[in-house]
Amino acid sequence: MTHIKLPRRSTFIIPFNILHHSLSPMQTANTYNYKVVRQFAVMTVIWGIVGMLVGVIIAAQLIWPDLTAGISWLSYGRLRPLHTNAVIFAFGGSALFATSYYVVQRTCQVRLLSDGLAAFTFWGWQVVILLAAVTLPLGITSGKEYAELEWPIDILITVVWVSYAIVFFGTIAKRKTPHIYVANWFYGAFILTVALLHLVNSAAMPASFWKSYSAYAGVQDAMIQWWYGHNAVGFFLTAGFLGIMYYFVPKQADRPVYSYRLSVVHFWALIFTYMWAGPHHLHYTALPDWTQSLGMLFSLILLAPSWGGMINGIMTLSGAWHKLRDDPILKFLIVSLSFYGMSTFEGPMMSIKTVNALSHYTDWTIGHVHSGALGWVAFISIGSIYYLLPRLFGREQMHSVKAISLHFWIATIGVVLYIAAMWIAGVMQGLMWRAINADGTLTYTFVESVKATYPYYMIRLLGGVLFFAGMLIMLWNMLKTIGAGKAYDAPIPELAPDHSAHGGSTAAPAAQGA
Repeated sequence: MTHIKLPRRSTFIIPFNILHHSLSPMQTANTYNYKVVRQFAVMTVIWGIVGMLVGVIIAAQLIWPDLTAGISWLSYGRLRPLHTNAVIFAFGGSALFATSYYVVQRTCQVRLLSDGLAAFTFWGWQVVILLAAVTLPLGITSGKEYAELEWPIDILITVVWVSYAIVFFGTIAKRKTPHIYVANWFYGAFILTVALLHLVNSAAMPASFWKSYSAYAGVQDAMIQWWYGHNAVGFFLTAGFLGIMYYFVPKQADRPVYSYRLSVVHFWALIFTYMWAGPHHLHYTALPDWTQSLGMLFSLILLAPSWGGMINGIMTLSGAWHKLRDDPILKFLIVSLSFYGMSTFEGPMMSIKTVNALSHYTDWTIGHVHSGALGWVAFISIGSIYYLLPRLFGREQMHSVKAISLHFWIATIGVVLYIAAMWIAGVMQGLMWRAINADGTLTYTFVESVKATYPYYMIRLLGGVLFFAGMLIMLWNMLKTIGAGKAYDAPIPELAPDHSAHGGSTAAPAAQGA
């Protein structure tokens, strides 16, 4: 890829015009559409800071319950869904939009199908996020985990998502390359499946403009909800980010994907298996026992494709391990795969009924979720955005490589403190709740288990503050990088190289001309 060297500006000005850069029609015909990628990349960092700040606040509220007493819209019950929506759909969603729009253009060697529709997905998604930021603190919610937004916002999400699918698949349809690179398969699966999940789970009967009731009831509602909930993790937070992994790890390592054949096996095994694992969220409930067992079985099977993908990503560095010493972006990407492997081992283990009997409803689950959310999703998002920003603004590299390294170590320490504290607290809670005296009475009251958890909540808060501090460092580095450059749209190659892949360790477009 060719970059333009630009002189550093003597004064630093916050570039508020970065969301409005435009090119002439003649220029756009021969360049990639990086404008929408720039927009989503910048908002990834901004929404990451917002979402993680809310996370720090609610972590503090668990230690000091009176922290926001008397302010209903800052209560834990209002802020917690705001936190999950902000980090999943605002931060994670923006990262997926940015990277998928970049990757599909580079690997297909064509401009996005429609600049106008792509722009609509950006502004539409920002409106969705802002509506969530207003309605959730006001207590306007459907009460469904990860699907709390009410029906008018759900309709807007559907319109934006259909537009996204048209742009993405339309770009693939007009590609110059004969081969559809594997990252696009993962992005495509993520887009189609999230559409299906959203439409089915959000089916509701409106009672007023801001209130609706689910189309399902009782255990059927619970089953639909956790089919959605687990596959939101499986496709929004796994398949989509595996698309990021299969492009950005080979590119940053300057190596071909370790095994292209394994990547294809990984794709088909993962998307078939993940859809059926949702019932493991409903062990020991009114859900039929055979459904619970089936969910557990598919969860255990999931271990194989998940680790196949992790091994494929890490082994892409085969012969280039020395790069990890001096490349903090590669550290983010590779460590994210380590967390992916760890959380996709832990998840199937926690789905086993006997283990779940101990772990369910405890902070062990919170530790598991954040090993995936912070260690896997956030790390690979951060690494990919650090990769993108200089290329989007005509720079050779980020303003400060040392700041990226500092961010990496602060964030890593933060994640380890967070999940280790929650693991210990969770196992302790499970054991205290099931402890029984000789006469059959409970050994501990629930309040005693809460009191015993306080030291671990302090460590969790420290870990969260460190991770949040890392995001502030990233914001500074991003603004300095943008301030020293200007919006840049790379030219589209006149002739597309042959990107066909055959056999095992075959060089793929992500490691060559894309």
